[in-house]
Amino acid sequence: MLYTAFGENLRSLRVARGLTQKELGERVGLSKAVVSKYENALGYPTLDMVITLAAFFGVTTDYLLGVKNQKTADVSGLTDWQLNAVLTVIDAFKHSD
Repeated sequence: MLYTAFGENLRSLRVARGLTQKELGERVGLSKAVVSKYENALGYPTLDMVITLAAFFGVTTDYLLGVKNQKTADVSGLTDWQLNAVLTVIDAFKHSD
């Protein structure tokens, strides 16, 4: 695990959600101090906590750990038409400049 990448990714996801360290901790069962340690690479999560955090933010564990810099989106439950619409929008964003 690239500990600094994990901490940076965790902080980035938390800030993007508009959460404080305390608020994130309350939602996933951690103290503010532990969230701070994770973000500053001074403490390291258990595998269960990595999975919990990834699920909370809707990203893969690989993304959270810095192994693969690619986000995902849960599209389960969408119809084929809805999925194609989402993919069309994503493609448009990728090709806009």
